[in-house]
Amino acid sequence: MNATAPSTVKSAMRTIDILEYVAARPGGVVAQEVAAGLSIPVSSLSYLLATLVERDYLLRAGRRYLPGPAMARLGSPRATLSLADKVRPLVKSLRQQTNETASFFIRDGWQMEAVVTETAEQSLRYSISVGTRSPIHCLSAGKAMLAALPESELDAFFAQATLSAYTPFSIIDETTLRAELEEVRATGIGRTREEYTQGICGLGVVAAVGGEAVGAFAVAIPLPRFSAELEARAIAPLRQVAKLLAAAETPTA
Repeated sequence: MNATAPSTVKSAMRTIDILEYVAARPGGVVAQEVAAGLSIPVSSLSYLLATLVERDYLLRAGRRYLPGPAMARLGSPRATLSLADKVRPLVKSLRQQTNETASFFIRDGWQMEAVVTETAEQSLRYSISVGTRSPIHCLSAGKAMLAALPESELDAFFAQATLSAYTPFSIIDETTLRAELEEVRATGIGRTREEYTQGICGLGVVAAVGGEAVGAFAVAIPLPRFSAELEARAIAPLRQVAKLLAAAETPTA
C-alpha cells in the first residue's frame, strides 16, 4: 500500500467529521470546540476549516462556524438547483483539467453573461467576474451559442446587433462571421483569437439540455501559452463537461 494513503484517508475522514459535527450544531461552534470534540490538532483543523469556508460548506460568523450553502445544496433535489449550481462543479473540473480560466456563460440578448467562473492559478492568466456581460460575437462561448441558433434567430441577430470592434482582430463583417459560424456548427467548437481582449484566445462549446442550448462552457488561454497541442487538450474536457451536463439533466426511464 502507498505510504501516503493512511494520511490521505485521515484527512478525508476529518473533513467529513467536521461537516457532521457542525451540521449537528446549527447555532455554530468555535474552532476550539471542534478540535476538542473531534481530537483534531489545531494546526490541521485551521487548514481544513479555511478550505471548507472557501468552498462554502461552512460559514464563519466571528469566531463561530455554521453550515454553509454548499452543504445545503448537497441535500437538495437536483430539480431545485439553479443552473449556476448545476454547472459550478463542472466549471471547476474544467479549470482543474486545463489549468486555464474556465467559465460558464448564458445568453442575455446579444450579450453573454458569466454566471460561473474559475480563474487559472497560473501567473499569466485571464480573469472575468461573475455577472460580466460581453458581446456575443467576440467570445468563443458566444460563437458557440450563435451557431446553435435557428437560422431565423441568427438572421435577427445580424439585423439587430451591432458588430463592434473591440480589438484589431474583432470580426465585424457579416459574411466572415457567418462563414465562421458554419465552421463552429461543423466542429462544435467556438474559437476566438484576441477578438475581445488582446493577448487572449478562447475555446467554447454550447451546453444543451433536452436539445435546447442553455449556455456555453469556455476556457480562456493567454496567447503566449496557446498552441495546437494545448487547444486539443482543452477541447476534450470542454466536450466532456457539456456531455455530463446534458446527461445529468436527461430523465431516466
